[in-house]
Amino acid sequence: MPLKLPDKLPAIEILKNENIFVMDTERASHQDIRPLRIVVLNLMPVKLTTETDLIRLLSNTPLQIELKFMKIKGHTSKNTPVEHMKVFYETFESLKDQKFDGFIVTGAPLEQMEFTDVEYWDELTEILDWARTHVTSSLYICWAALAALNHFYGIPKYGLDEKRFGVFRHTVLREYVPLFRGFDDEFYAPHSRHSEVRREDILRVPELELLSESDEAGVFLVSARHGREIFITGHPEYSPYTLDTEYRRDLDKGLDIAKPRHYYRDDDPDKGPLDRWRAHANLLYSNWLNYYVYQETPYNLQEIK
Repeated sequence: MPLKLPDKLPAIEILKNENIFVMDTERASHQDIRPLRIVVLNLMPVKLTTETDLIRLLSNTPLQIELKFMKIKGHTSKNTPVEHMKVFYETFESLKDQKFDGFIVTGAPLEQMEFTDVEYWDELTEILDWARTHVTSSLYICWAALAALNHFYGIPKYGLDEKRFGVFRHTVLREYVPLFRGFDDEFYAPHSRHSEVRREDILRVPELELLSESDEAGVFLVSARHGREIFITGHPEYSPYTLDTEYRRDLDKGLDIAKPRHYYRDDDPDKGPLDRWRAHANLLYSNWLNYYVYQETPYNLQEIK
């Protein structure tokens, strides 16, 4: 997919070296196509890495996408250069009068906090409410999925005794749902979190549909409003070495961290990770873009309700 990205975004050169087709604003302006407008609220600490991971997956269909990045107004990122945030990110205030075909909210390392204790909780919930009337389909990842499920449907989150960390096998529960077209009956995805939502709470809410779960990792995919809201408790967007980076970072800090499960070849960190989720991750994002965004969004974005 030709992705229309801001000029000089660092991810462009990284992905070009991987032979992934992206284009800057100047080249995209010469194509007579209405691109899908996708906005990403990036809450992850290392924003450049998350940008690259998401763009890599969004680039896998023939559709053209215009990508924008949103930031929380009252929060300063400690792990991303200030200049990068100024150049490539916009506040909700500057974007709230616009409408978008798709919306992605990333995870954040906040699972051990109560939602209302998060410093930007009020602004985040305002953004979540805005998305319901300004976006065709929203994709919530990891902590954002837990936060949105709590905000919209009152689903509680539960702390885990041990971090859910590794690559886990999942089962497709609704094989005819368009999100799973082309999927195998079982597939793998990474998780990295300290809390969870539980299937019994999901099943109590008629508006929610449990789409996929894991014997080890629990609830994975939930849908609402006929696919206008999709909640993913894991990180299919992770690159092969993301869990390894997190593991070694925590070791360097002296934290009591177990190895990510089902991740390293022969369970040996020195042998590197076994990448077995990328095909399904690409398919998941392609299906979301095709069936829940492109085929559902109006040509005139102002018709979104």
